[in-house]
Amino acid sequence: MTETAAAPVRLSPGDKAPDFTLPDADGNQVSLSDHRGRRVIVYCYPAALTPGCTTQAVDFTEAAGDLAEAGLDIIGISPDSPEKLMRFRDKENLRITLVSDPDKTVLQAYGAYGPKKLYGKEVVGVIRSTFVIDSEGRIERAGYNVKATGHVAKLRRDLGLG
Repeated sequence: MTETAAAPVRLSPGDKAPDFTLPDADGNQVSLSDHRGRRVIVYCYPAALTPGCTTQAVDFTEAAGDLAEAGLDIIGISPDSPEKLMRFRDKENLRITLVSDPDKTVLQAYGAYGPKKLYGKEVVGVIRSTFVIDSEGRIERAGYNVKATGHVAKLRRDLGLG
């Protein structure tokens, strides 16, 4: 293991969601605080243009209309550059907000970067995680080590959206 990281923080329901301002695929600044008054799904994923992350992003895009009707916005965070996020968005026709956190500061603040198991080995990287943040900016739900496939369907069920 070349990189070392302290055990990540773990956010729990009721915690204040760490605010952030990060560039999206077009280089525009996106802030969590801009979404006050609405609930937000913040999901952290390892890398654009990879099979699992593509499945998850496509599933979120397909659910985006229903989630928006239920008052939920979606923001995906990865360490990818805005240019790579743009290629990802355009290639997969994604209609969700993807933001870039190359120094992993926000990922660490959410506890979504640190030691994890990958193919049986311990590595340091992005821990696939999903958070539902209430309209006041507090954590409503926090899920760590979520699965890419089937996750959005489970989240919809958990939120009572079918």
